[in-house]
Amino acid sequence: MEQLRDVGSGVTDNVGRSRYELVVDGVTAFAEYRLLGDRIVFPHTVVPPEIGGRGVGGRLVNAALDDAERRGLAVVAECSFVAKVVAARANR
Repeated sequence: MEQLRDVGSGVTDNVGRSRYELVVDGVTAFAEYRLLGDRIVFPHTVVPPEIGGRGVGGRLVNAALDDAERRGLAVVAECSFVAKVVAARANR
C-alpha cells in the first residue's frame, strides 16, 4: 500500500515511490526525489503533455519546495526545471 502525505495545493508526497505527485484531470505529474541525510535531491520532474502548459509543474515543484523547507531539508536541484523554480523563488 502506498503511503501518501498531503503537502498542500493538491500535491501529495508518495513516500513509497519517493516522489511528489499532482493529479490533474486523472493524469499524474511528479517530481522524483532522494533523501540524503538533511538534503533532498530532485533528479527528475515529469509533466505529461496532456496537462502541460497549465502551470502544473510550477504548482507541483513549489509545493515540494515548501515541504522541504518546512522539514528543514536543503534542496539539491539536479532537475533543470526544479533549478529554475528555485532561482525564481530566490528572486521573490
